[in-house]
Amino acid sequence: MTGPPPAVAAVRRAVRRALGRLGPGDLVLVACSGGADSLALAGAAAFAAPRLGLRAGGVTVDHGLQPGSAERAAAVAATLRGLGLDPVDSVAVRVGAEGGPEGAARTARYTALDTAARRHGAAAVLLGHTRDDQAETVLLRLARGSGARSLAGMPADTGRYLRPLLGLPRAQVRTACADMGLTAWADPHNADFAYARARVRHAALPALEEALGPGVAEALARTADLLRDDADALEEWADSAEAGARAGGPGLDAAALAALPRAVRTRLLRRAALAAGCPAGALGAVHVAGLDRLVTAWRGQSHVDLPGGRRGRRAGGRILVDAPGDPGFARA
Repeated sequence: MTGPPPAVAAVRRAVRRALGRLGPGDLVLVACSGGADSLALAGAAAFAAPRLGLRAGGVTVDHGLQPGSAERAAAVAATLRGLGLDPVDSVAVRVGAEGGPEGAARTARYTALDTAARRHGAAAVLLGHTRDDQAETVLLRLARGSGARSLAGMPADTGRYLRPLLGLPRAQVRTACADMGLTAWADPHNADFAYARARVRHAALPALEEALGPGVAEALARTADLLRDDADALEEWADSAEAGARAGGPGLDAAALAALPRAVRTRLLRRAALAAGCPAGALGAVHVAGLDRLVTAWRGQSHVDLPGGRRGRRAGGRILVDAPGDPGFARA
């Protein structure tokens, strides 16, 4: 008796491992764009979930950004139903402008997936990101000067979101899709150099492979795994230090912060800024560095301007982040 083709077997194994955290009867939804990666994921989930005592459904999101997108979404939904997935949703979204075209589409997509998961009571949503997607993410964030947490890339498990294929190369996953007899749709945006990820995929990574030899994507993904371990450890350290830094009054105690390593201190300062209402997407390293100078290079300077109209300041030996209307805002 012969088994499935090697690529299909690899994708099914990855999905089985990811689903091992779920309980009998749980529903898992596969997010499927109709591309080869997410179709292979859907096919593997349709095979593996029932054998684990789970239910498997699917969701496809129509971003409305290309002609014929509604018809394409309907075709993807039909394919998912043909695989035996149930329930299957096709959700049309409106993509805004905030965060650029890629960021706005991502926000709309995840909002739709969250809504579908809540509506159906899904225990998990499967995403089709591969090892190559991870490498692209690391390169994009490296170019932005991101810290360890951002360079850690995409985790395999984020709350309800699971990425079973994160350890598999894209070529293997696409071979699995073909071996399953599934016809994938090639999104033209994936080859459009107006998008940063397309430039990384089709220009930057191939150039690195040519200059440094094969294995760059694998090495970048491995780096992300190592940095995630480091970032997790530093977050735990920050958790344990936060109570002491907050003791004694509002804000954070500057002396307690100064005694911490910079990697831990800046995490606490970032948390304080976010808690005060600074938008996460706009709060950058330059803003946190400004807050850090209030701790390590205090010379009586005035406030630090932060996103969302907030201001950071030092008063009475404490670091405070004020919003408009707070008593200390006008004094900053």
